[in-house]
Amino acid sequence: MAPHCTATPTTGEAASAAQHNGHLLHRSLANPPHMVESASGCTLHLSNGRAVVDACGGAAVAIIGHGSQEVQNALAKQAQKVGYVHTQSYSTPVAEELADLILDGTPYGLEKALFLGSGSEAVEAAMKLARQYHFERNDTDRMHFVSRRQSYHGNTMASMSVSSNLARKVPYKGFEYPHVSHVTPPYAYRYKTDGETDGQFTDRLLRELEDEFLRVGPGKVIAFIAEPIIGATAGCIVPPAGYLAGVRKVCDKYGILLILDEVMCGTGRTGTFFAFEQEHVVPDIVTAAKGLGGGYAAIAGLYVHGRVVDALRQGSQALNHGHTYQAHPVSCAAALAVQKILRRDGLVNRCREMGGVLEKLLRSELAECKSVGDVRGRGLFWAVEFVKDGATKECFDPSIGFGAKVTQASFERGVAVYPGAGTVDGVKGDHVLLAPPYTVTEEELATICRTLKESVLSQEAQYL
Repeated sequence: MAPHCTATPTTGEAASAAQHNGHLLHRSLANPPHMVESASGCTLHLSNGRAVVDACGGAAVAIIGHGSQEVQNALAKQAQKVGYVHTQSYSTPVAEELADLILDGTPYGLEKALFLGSGSEAVEAAMKLARQYHFERNDTDRMHFVSRRQSYHGNTMASMSVSSNLARKVPYKGFEYPHVSHVTPPYAYRYKTDGETDGQFTDRLLRELEDEFLRVGPGKVIAFIAEPIIGATAGCIVPPAGYLAGVRKVCDKYGILLILDEVMCGTGRTGTFFAFEQEHVVPDIVTAAKGLGGGYAAIAGLYVHGRVVDALRQGSQALNHGHTYQAHPVSCAAALAVQKILRRDGLVNRCREMGGVLEKLLRSELAECKSVGDVRGRGLFWAVEFVKDGATKECFDPSIGFGAKVTQASFERGVAVYPGAGTVDGVKGDHVLLAPPYTVTEEELATICRTLKESVLSQEAQYL
């Protein structure tokens, strides 16, 4: 769903890879990826003999680290029982157990879970379910979605339509779902005006959202979709206090559903199982993915509030949506094993505690780096935004690719971080993102932050 967290291969590596070019279509035809022979804990072992600390968890995915024998055993055991059934007619105990584990006690009114193959699929399903909710209630004029600029919700056509990752949309202009509009993100470092308090900034954003509902026609809006903490596109943007709770009130005023996309920031990543828990808000639909299976299988989740389920119960009594591989038993077995480990080992609390360690290390190590404009995040989900001028917040020229160069320099020093470009408006701005496994040690965090500092300083020497 996003660029590789590892850096572009050097010329020599690319030439070597090209000599062994096979039939697998990689993300880049010009720069083949690094070959990973094995992985364990927070470490990737490359085919050239190098070891790299995975400081971004792949893409905020590997929440329990790599190479868990316990998860591998669960995968094998399920494959020996039943590898696949079609959910039109069948279910499996492992899929039922996974749903019951995650939604035990119907947390925050979330009553039902749907398991799919990717975050993009989950967002597509959320959009369709939100539309069906209104359809079941004979509120059929609702066709419109409102999202936020500098957001990311997936790579399929509808999920990309509500996203605002401009670079990914360039070849597909005209293909997108047309009934979408975007409002200002809660990105205080860039969008809060001089002299404006956090409260005033929040009030302005909420007025803008309500004005957009009124412009479109509140009876035409299906849902507002947002990441509780904006992920890779803008780099771990934490909203000001009260923002999401205020969004909920505006949505309720006009009968508009609230979809919270926790594909990247959820499943414990920010220090609570659901990222929205810390925002004092209850959504109608939640999407999840990356941390659900921890990278051991392709799986995503859709968690649905009881009031949405009730609309289906009182109407057609069916979800008008499905995929061949939904609730895939082997994928569910992997996710179930990961989620049991998460709970048994107290890893969500550990994520929160280690997040405090990471924040302190980042702020202390990067204090002397002139290009560091902002350090932000929550739990083990942190980003560093780079600027050419700290006082004016001027960005580096996009042609430099400052964030990508920091990523490359870090990789060469043995630490993989996640690069970001177009941070500010889709064109300008650079950042890197850190999202290590919840099992990361203090020693590994110290290595990550020290290496990042060295990498940033190496690029500042060239571009400042």
